[in-house]
Amino acid sequence: QVQLVESGGGSVQAGGSLRLSCAVSGYRYSYFIGWFRQSPGKEREGVAGIGGDDSTFTIRSVKDRFFVSRDNAKNVAYLQMNNLQPEDTAMYFCAFSSRVNNIQNMPSRSLIEAWGQGTQVTVSS
Repeated sequence: QVQLVESGGGSVQAGGSLRLSCAVSGYRYSYFIGWFRQSPGKEREGVAGIGGDDSTFTIRSVKDRFFVSRDNAKNVAYLQMNNLQPEDTAMYFCAFSSRVNNIQNMPSRSLIEAWGQGTQVTVSS
């Protein structure tokens, strides 16, 4: 059974940086790993991810500020978030799928097979 353990997150002022980590266990083959976020009253939205072939995608609103990477030897993925803004405030969830290889967009939530526990990111102005 796939398990995801998230770490990182916290509170920063606008312009600050944070790094989220997501450790994956219980799966030996190629997989998609990424982050979705959700703020109160809004739907969960995909932010950035890496496909099974190591292709990457980042949504336009955070492009050039957020960077996703993966250490395949450690089975850990990272989301480096720079120049954070108040609108980035949300609960961030790590997401796993064995069904997504090449990505040119964030996968539908229906393809996500496992979720991390979530970590809060709060950005003050």
